[in-house]
Amino acid sequence: METRRPRTRITKSFTFDAAHWLPEVPADHKCRRLHGHTYELVVGLEGELDARLGWVVDYGEVSRAVDPVVRELDHHCLNEIPGLENPTAEVLAVWLFGRLRAQLPQLVDVTVRETPRTSAVYRPGA
Repeated sequence: METRRPRTRITKSFTFDAAHWLPEVPADHKCRRLHGHTYELVVGLEGELDARLGWVVDYGEVSRAVDPVVRELDHHCLNEIPGLENPTAEVLAVWLFGRLRAQLPQLVDVTVRETPRTSAVYRPGA
């Protein structure tokens, strides 16, 4: 009888600074004005532990996939990036998942944190 390897979910965090405004909110809403955040991006990956290495995926591999995408966002105005014309945290989480999924097949969720108390999580099918 074959023994199943344990499944584990891992996370890795990244930060970037970016400006944005929300064009669809009422004119008097504070987020309608240009402002910025130090965003935290947390990627969640899940899979069976590699029998030899004992991990789901090498954290270095995660960084190699995520760093180029973070560089596209860092110190930019998010509204100017195709697909982020209305860059809410929710829209940004979905956009990031779409950009990262091909390089990280174990990706299960993306969290975008605008402040220590506000975040959006995108988990397909949830």
